[in-house]
Amino acid sequence: MADEKVLAAQKWVNATYGSVAGYARCPEDGNTGWATMYSLTMGLQRELGISPLVANFGSGTLSKLAALGTIGLGWQTKPNIVKILRHGLFCKGYWGGDTGVTAFDSPAASSVDLMKENMGLARDGGVVQPKVFKAILNMDAYVVLSGGEDKVRSIQQWLNGRYWTKSTCTIGPTDGHYSRDVQQALMKAIQIESGIPEDQATGSFGPGTQAGLKAHTMGPGSSGIFMQLFSAACVFNEPIMSAPTDDQRTHFTDSWDSDIAGWVRNFQQFSAFSTAEQTGVGDYPTWAQLLVSMGDPDRAATGSDTAYTITPSRGQRMFADKYRYVGRYLNEASSGGGSKMLEEGELENIFAAGLRVFPIFQDNARTLGEYYWGNGYTHGRLAHDQAVHFGFNRGTVIYFAVDYDATVEDMPHILEYFRGVTSGLGSKGKRYVHGVYGSRNVCAQVTQESYAAYSFVSGMSWGFSGNLGFPLPANWSFNQIKEYQVTNGGDTFMLDRDVHRPKSDEGQGDINRPSSAAAELIANIDELYSLAVSYGDGDPNRLVTDFYRQKNYADTQWKMLIGDVDRAFIDYAESRGATLLYEFTDPFTGQVVGPQHLLATVAGHMVWPPLSDRSKANQGDVAGWGGDLMTFYGEWRRDSDSYASGYTYCTERLGKINVESTFAFGDLIEDADGFLLSEKVRSGTPITTALREHYQQTGGATRFRDFRVKRFNTSQTTSEDAAHHMLTSTDVPIINLGRIALEQQRGGLNMVLSHLLPDDMLREFCRGFAETLTAHAGLEAGSQAKMKSDHARLFTDGKA
Repeated sequence: MADEKVLAAQKWVNATYGSVAGYARCPEDGNTGWATMYSLTMGLQRELGISPLVANFGSGTLSKLAALGTIGLGWQTKPNIVKILRHGLFCKGYWGGDTGVTAFDSPAASSVDLMKENMGLARDGGVVQPKVFKAILNMDAYVVLSGGEDKVRSIQQWLNGRYWTKSTCTIGPTDGHYSRDVQQALMKAIQIESGIPEDQATGSFGPGTQAGLKAHTMGPGSSGIFMQLFSAACVFNEPIMSAPTDDQRTHFTDSWDSDIAGWVRNFQQFSAFSTAEQTGVGDYPTWAQLLVSMGDPDRAATGSDTAYTITPSRGQRMFADKYRYVGRYLNEASSGGGSKMLEEGELENIFAAGLRVFPIFQDNARTLGEYYWGNGYTHGRLAHDQAVHFGFNRGTVIYFAVDYDATVEDMPHILEYFRGVTSGLGSKGKRYVHGVYGSRNVCAQVTQESYAAYSFVSGMSWGFSGNLGFPLPANWSFNQIKEYQVTNGGDTFMLDRDVHRPKSDEGQGDINRPSSAAAELIANIDELYSLAVSYGDGDPNRLVTDFYRQKNYADTQWKMLIGDVDRAFIDYAESRGATLLYEFTDPFTGQVVGPQHLLATVAGHMVWPPLSDRSKANQGDVAGWGGDLMTFYGEWRRDSDSYASGYTYCTERLGKINVESTFAFGDLIEDADGFLLSEKVRSGTPITTALREHYQQTGGATRFRDFRVKRFNTSQTTSEDAAHHMLTSTDVPIINLGRIALEQQRGGLNMVLSHLLPDDMLREFCRGFAETLTAHAGLEAGSQAKMKSDHARLFTDGKA
């Protein structure tokens, strides 16, 4: 909404300075913004005699202002400067007084005092020091903005009040948000308190700063200024998402206490400090981890990545240097020279040396222009093909790179690229899972919007804007902290040190792992169920599904949909040797099935049983067939230029064998089996028995017919109506928001969302889904006897 005072400022500054060489006109729309502030700044420069005019309030402008003397109550040496002050105050949301009064009067001075108080500065009768003038002509906020926190604001005010007069310090925002500017202010404060001359306090993490931190370990008995600076850094790194809810946050204080002590222990653990490094005090490694994304580059690290081929001798050297993981590239970079890609036989060298591998996909990835949906889609498909070529197992996480300093303004393009990546991987059958490599902010944003499984953080690039003012993402798996040259006899190669977070992505320790038979899956579930019973807390059936959900179906969206997993049980089971199976062969069709998705679907229907009105859909359906239908709808809209009819798209691409699709035959099996297994479990059958009856007896022989009967009352009309409800209902916010996200991941931001599509077109799409399900059920009826006979023979011969 336009502000008449802002509009007046825009009209005045354009009319007054519009003809001055180098002046940039601002829009006259009544909306404050950088363009308006830049125009006012250039007007001020004109009044100060600065030439040429520039859209920047730099040291030259500050020194010229200082030469004018004190601007305070009654000052009128340059009336236009008074008007610029008034208009600047209006644009900041403060009262600027009567713009027709040429002297700086009480109303304007009172507003300046109020703004100073909001900044954390002392009231002084409204004197406008050069740095205060600069603060008036920028877009920093001095009140808490949406999502901000009062305790963060109090630290911002404290930093301003204590350090704003220092030569290299500025007046920062007090909006309650940790940001790059706030991080720099904290770093400069540490430098000044460490004895670095104020004109050398640049905010860089150099040797002098490091020496100062090493001399100030915080722990029991600590108090004073360094304790305040340390606790401020702790608050800025909240919350610790892996910690219990009560221990995720701490407070700003001038003395060490039990709250800070507990938070530090959790922070060190979350940051994957080694056991020896988890000291529980604010030592140098902890200071470094709080302040810069690389932390202490010489801390213990078991992960690595490299653009160099791992030969047997290099692998042996890396293992001797305590590395256990190495990241290698699935493809060549498009520029830069050198061989980055895995070579044939190299994986065998890696495994023989005792290392595990995590794959990276990077095709240049150094300019914004490379990040758009189509490129992501192409890269997702290429990464899949390359991973298959090298034999990577189902469920492998592939890290797609953003290898430049992507800004907040770049994020929409980055996110579109990753929506393309997920669509590309999905079109190939969802064999692999996407992760993200980039700055902390890139990783956090991509994870939130595209549900990346894990984040590989480019912490070594600590000066990236996306690494300053952002905490480690909650799903980080590797943090790249240092590049160095390894000398291995007469051989040298470059290696990046990566801290690996335990119990995150464990990479791969082998390739071409064959699909297990259903009997192996059942034995695995039997073992898990036994552990769940001995665990003694919670429903063993639900705990089994929790264990299988932990990797790819336990993010924020899934928590909101069906609840969190029991991490304590997962730890308990893993400590007793429990492992995940990533695929198995369905004995009825020979198709490879993913048990993670299967058991996540079981969990969804256990938590949210089907509604009595089977023509309606709920959260349990989203965990299975409904979520797949949402992604498939997005895929159709992506391909709508070639497939105008949603009905045709479904009949040609949904539930088909050997057809690339986000809702392929294997997905339909997992959705049907997940629903049927949940029905048995909710009726009192243990999940172990339900699986055995389904896969080792004859349940799977009629899966689609039974699914259609039990979920849709054998009615094609009900199936169509339930699909329509799944794609249009806005009654449940989590379903509505999740649907939008899933559809846009596959179809792009500009697609027509399902609930906005003309209803006759959407009905045709839903009819295609219903008829496809009917067709699969009909095929089963025709071949049921043979399938039962073949299945019985398989198990009799001991082949399944």
